[in-house]
Amino acid sequence: MHRKYLYLAVFFSGLTSLAVELAASRLLGNYFGASNLVWASIIGLILIYLTAGYFLGGYWADRSPKFSTFFQILIWGAFLVGLVPVVARPVLRFAADAFDNLQMGILFGSFVAVLILFFIPVTLLGTASPFAIRLAIQDARHAGRTSGDLYGISTLGSFTGTFLPVLLLIPAVGTYRTFMVISGMMLVVALFCLWRTCGLRAAGPYLWMPLVILALGIFGLRGTEKATQGMIYEGESAYNYIQVLETGDARILRLNEGQGMHSIWTPQLQNFRGPWEQVLAAPFFNSAPYDPANVKRMAIVGLAAGTTARAASAVYPGIQIDGIEIDPEIVAVAREYFDMNDPNLNVIVQDGRVGLEQSPKKYNIISVDAYRPPYIPWHMTTEEFFQVARDHLTSDGVLVINVGRGPNDRRLINAIASTIGAVFPSVYVMDVPETFNSIIYATVQPTDFSNLDANLAFLNSRGGTPPLLLEPVQTALANIQPAPPQGQVFTDDLAPIEWITNAIVVDFFLSGDVETLQ
Repeated sequence: MHRKYLYLAVFFSGLTSLAVELAASRLLGNYFGASNLVWASIIGLILIYLTAGYFLGGYWADRSPKFSTFFQILIWGAFLVGLVPVVARPVLRFAADAFDNLQMGILFGSFVAVLILFFIPVTLLGTASPFAIRLAIQDARHAGRTSGDLYGISTLGSFTGTFLPVLLLIPAVGTYRTFMVISGMMLVVALFCLWRTCGLRAAGPYLWMPLVILALGIFGLRGTEKATQGMIYEGESAYNYIQVLETGDARILRLNEGQGMHSIWTPQLQNFRGPWEQVLAAPFFNSAPYDPANVKRMAIVGLAAGTTARAASAVYPGIQIDGIEIDPEIVAVAREYFDMNDPNLNVIVQDGRVGLEQSPKKYNIISVDAYRPPYIPWHMTTEEFFQVARDHLTSDGVLVINVGRGPNDRRLINAIASTIGAVFPSVYVMDVPETFNSIIYATVQPTDFSNLDANLAFLNSRGGTPPLLLEPVQTALANIQPAPPQGQVFTDDLAPIEWITNAIVVDFFLSGDVETLQ
């Protein structure tokens, strides 16, 4: 008679468990990043908590095989889910300060502390399936079918919970309120089921819980996620936690844990002497004299807030730019806060590789600025991707890639350069001064480094060349690196980029160095 309520509860417990896991990744990702190291920690511990719940649920069900016990467990689990971000937030604010100052002991302690907060609610939710099976089996002859039905329904709930936070809740209401919505849904379902199976008297003592969660969702934790000086915008998308900071007349785009600058803007265009301007030097690896007027089209994979596009528009009059950016919220923020409204910029909201592959155009420059250890999309590091890039370059085209590195670790540079070298005849590496960024240039035509020097002389002799173009060429000349040693060539079948990036991240934090530009 009450089996339908078991099915309903099991469906929502599966939904809540997976939704909590996805929401936990965003809660932590805003402060610690979303690297595979962070994901592995979250997934691994959530699985351990669920495992504890399975053992506990089986034992508890045999000791107290009652509907009231079952639904009360779920009620408390749901309520505690809503308390997680409330308790976690002061710890995470502390962690944000530690991250900015690279205080590794505090940072690691904060990470562990927040993960421990999930132990009780997730363990309680994990009791649902074994407990429900114990209550549902009335005839041992149907034990297999009953168990299969309940596990199937729980899995369907988990499937729904996988998409609900990422595609709907987090972009719509933010991470904090996502926990409240998830908690509230599970609470209402568990209370409804307790009422229908055991009566209003059983459910009555818990009716205050949804009111507390509702109040926390509406009024709780006012203010910003991070107490960052100069912050004028804070928001979340399906992909990123986004901040815009203002210092003097400059605005800076920061994402997720907030290390480094993803874009920078001032009312009067400047040379920020970062990786963005070094893209402008790319065509001058071709044979001299190379006329800047030859640069007609450019693609930027990883547009962010358009710093590179703005600089290119200033030095290459008439250039048409396709900017590919996967996150539509970053594009909206860039238009509002970074004046990314140039008529020659065509913004394409798409995955970088897919967007480039689907483009019908050929470009003089393709800039890939989508790498930042440990956030490196492996599918844009392979021989096949670089072949796509070469196929979309003109005969005098140049591929430019901004690659982060460790203070004393060039393995990532070597591997990317080796992979590009399997497709392009000439590859050059320069280090951006006072940063942990290197720029890799690859030309469609076989070229020589001496071309850069000859083209600099040409640009100086012709008169009227803007400093914003001359200075990146001079910087490239002064900071070119020896040809990197041969490394592994990445392919779509085998690209173990995580091995390298994980090592770089660990070494970076242990070194105590602070990156000045991204």
